[in-house]
Amino acid sequence: MDILFPLLLPTSAFIPLYQWKTTSKNSILQIVYAVIDIETTGGNTQQDAIIEIAILQHDGKEITGSWSTLIHPQRRIPFRITELTGIDKRMVADSPKFYEVARTIVEMTEGRTIVAHNAKFDYQFIRNAFKALAFDFKREQLCILALARQLVPGLKSYRLGHVCTALDIPFHLSHRALADAESAAHLLTRLLEIRTQKALDETKPLVTRTSPEAALMKDRIDELPHTTGVYYFFNARHDLIYIGKSVDIRSRVLSHFSNHTTTKALEMRSQIRHIRFEETGSELVALLKESEEIKRYQPRFNRAQRRTEYRAGLHSTVDEAGYIDFWVERYRKKGPQPVAAFATMKGARGFLERMMEEFQLCQSHCGMHRMQGACFHYNIKKCLGACVNEESPEDYNLRASQVLDRLKMAHQNMMIVDRGRHEGEKSLVGIENGKYLGYGFVEEELLGNEVAMLKHCLDPKMDNRDVRQIIGLYLRQEKAEKVLQW
Repeated sequence: MDILFPLLLPTSAFIPLYQWKTTSKNSILQIVYAVIDIETTGGNTQQDAIIEIAILQHDGKEITGSWSTLIHPQRRIPFRITELTGIDKRMVADSPKFYEVARTIVEMTEGRTIVAHNAKFDYQFIRNAFKALAFDFKREQLCILALARQLVPGLKSYRLGHVCTALDIPFHLSHRALADAESAAHLLTRLLEIRTQKALDETKPLVTRTSPEAALMKDRIDELPHTTGVYYFFNARHDLIYIGKSVDIRSRVLSHFSNHTTTKALEMRSQIRHIRFEETGSELVALLKESEEIKRYQPRFNRAQRRTEYRAGLHSTVDEAGYIDFWVERYRKKGPQPVAAFATMKGARGFLERMMEEFQLCQSHCGMHRMQGACFHYNIKKCLGACVNEESPEDYNLRASQVLDRLKMAHQNMMIVDRGRHEGEKSLVGIENGKYLGYGFVEEELLGNEVAMLKHCLDPKMDNRDVRQIIGLYLRQEKAEKVLQW
């Protein structure tokens, strides 16, 4: 069936399908996945553009076809993106524009499930690019990140490289579409093998899969759902001994019964006699609920646990000359608190680099240039001269303070809308005047009501530093489905 695009796009401009490479004799009906990776000018799916795309066809066992190309974004490629990917304006100068490869993308993904490490990100970029062509691009999606969390619980990180390394899959960090798509395709193969094996294991006695303690609780564990929420462990006296959260409650609970790494884990496992859980749908609500209830109940095996999962903090001060300075350092519970916390040092530095780019901040005043004199950005006219006193502190701080305003929830009124516990329901997290109000649930059809009505759906909660950090990080990671501001 022919795909019809707007008449303003000449069909002769599309790259013909014969330019992609087939590596298998399998027929097209046997290929069920399209593994995709893209590189973009930034992380905003509404404003940034694709600069490279790779699509690998996959039949569930191996790669059967591949295609990739650079794409002219028709806008400037930021310096930080060139540093990350190596792609600059000269490389894309003669590359096709998106509309010229749109037909190939449609044909290569027709009837297939799109697979990507963070499928929501890649898929939304591609959908928006097609939307600009007045074409409604829709495909089923499979997120490798979510699949890995489900099938390989307990990893410290679920970045593509970390998961590949954990499963002995060769990985070379490149930030180029084809190489990353190939790594994702090999990871897909391995995860599908694990899923098949787990399905077989489900038919085996529980004692052979985990531990004698788990065998005693087989019926209760089998009732646990593969959904997002909070779970609770109790001992024989019904004392609450541990609270946890997961995007897959059942898999995470089972991982506790197979954890032989520490004495404390073995001790906790031996004491578990009862399990309770509450589904939240939203990972954000699960994080907030876990944090709140650990503080309230102080379970024995949570007390020594890190209260946060932050590894890095963004700090700010005003120097002797009056300039607002920023710097990134390892997160510490004690001492001066950062203006924002991040899960990784890389994430914190990446955020600061984006702010430098957006607000023309000085590298020297952002801890990125350690030497005396002009910073590198000054030499390429991206810094207005704060490092050499050519720009006054007053002028510089007008821009730097916008970063602080963006980080603070102060004077912000918002309702964060996310997944609910079942189809047709959404979760709500409320912020008013920068303070956390609480969370609740509402039927999706009622989202159009006035904010005052939605606030009545919230279960009031205490505001504190930890919940602000949790909400701030969740928003910076752009995980929420929607944010309503008033």
